[in-house]
Amino acid sequence: MNRRAFVRGAGLLAASPMFSWRGRAAALGFPEVRPAVGQRHFRSRAVEAAIAAFGQRVPDAELAWLFGNCLPAALDTAVVPGTHLGRPDTYVGTGPAHVMGLRESAAQVWPYLAFVQQDAPLRQLVAGVINRQTRCILLDPYASAFAQNSAGQPAVHERQWALDALCHPIRLAYHYWKITADEQPFDGQWRQAITLTVKTFREQQRKTRPGPYRFQQATADAAGTQPLGGYGYPVRPVGLIASAFRPSGEATRLPFLVPSNFLAVASLRQAALMLNDIHHDGAAYQDLMALADEVAVALRTHALVAHPVHGQVYAYEVDGYGGYALLDDASVPSLLALPYLGALPFNDPAYQRTRRLALSAGNPFFYQGPAGAGIGSPRTGPGSLWPSSLIVRGLTSPDDAEVRQCVQALKAAQAGTGYLPESLPVGGPGPLPRAQSAAASALLGEFLWKLYQERPALLG
Repeated sequence: MNRRAFVRGAGLLAASPMFSWRGRAAALGFPEVRPAVGQRHFRSRAVEAAIAAFGQRVPDAELAWLFGNCLPAALDTAVVPGTHLGRPDTYVGTGPAHVMGLRESAAQVWPYLAFVQQDAPLRQLVAGVINRQTRCILLDPYASAFAQNSAGQPAVHERQWALDALCHPIRLAYHYWKITADEQPFDGQWRQAITLTVKTFREQQRKTRPGPYRFQQATADAAGTQPLGGYGYPVRPVGLIASAFRPSGEATRLPFLVPSNFLAVASLRQAALMLNDIHHDGAAYQDLMALADEVAVALRTHALVAHPVHGQVYAYEVDGYGGYALLDDASVPSLLALPYLGALPFNDPAYQRTRRLALSAGNPFFYQGPAGAGIGSPRTGPGSLWPSSLIVRGLTSPDDAEVRQCVQALKAAQAGTGYLPESLPVGGPGPLPRAQSAAASALLGEFLWKLYQERPALLG
């Protein structure tokens, strides 16, 4: 069947009251891959309604099927709703070890912010994630992932300091607050967690000493540990914040990780507004805004470097001594994702130049082939494209043709599973492992819903 006939036929099926979008998908060979209803961890009426609306109105049955699997994936399998001291408390098991990463848990429930106004139980579930993250940060601000002990309480699982891990909970909290006006999660404990977060940021500016954190382990992978006693390579104190690990889980080479510092600036300003408006703490507002301004000035001064082809661009990592690394990694935060994170406007000239570099052969981790054109990661090696970079490329592009290319590449990336893998060979299906990525699937749900709301013609 040619594409025109397929779309016309799919449209007729969608219009038929006797034939639901799921029936249409099944008839076209797309099976049910979600867990059985009784095995799902949480059901949101608003999310299920969004899936139904998307399926009925988007003529591409495969895209509707993919959206219907990816958007609810965290609710189906990852969230564990509960209460602690009478307050919502939600554990989000992420990754192969099913532990709760601060970054990953925020990313997995982020798409549901679009629906919390229509679904009170879903709103409570997200509030529970915020409450659990607060407890985790108070337990250890340098930990990036937490287990759940036999009593259901958080316990440190992995102590790999990543700057962005403390930023994502603030981003989730701020946008939850702006959307719902609910102040209940932002009590004295949350305020203590913000104080501890800011203290950690200042320690890792390393103005007088390396700070209390170090990480070193015996490993055959150089990216799994930090040199020089676990403190990493030296930095010159210029106002930036050091991060021992990248969001991909790989150790930084130069400790000032630029995308994470950009996210820290945005997060500090968001936390400052919350402390001012909720707790009426003008002194804390001034303190956090001053720190954000200090980091922002340091980024402009030390992270912008001259590229022989693209001009002034942002490096991925710097050390304050003039050393820098020109690359971009697929994991968010990335340089490509800065407008998506609210860290830079899309039309910022330096971002535009950096974007062109990131999506070109000038980035050693940019790959192009039959599977698409996007960014990979040192963690998965040469020739391995991350679908999440295709999503971020689409989320940060005003160009319809570019967005359509990303959507088509993402459809192919699921390879019949109904979910996105963390990575795939840029040359097409091959021997690399294609494990499902909860973070990529959640991000795809967000992307497709945003297109459905704002640019539906690109889904046709």
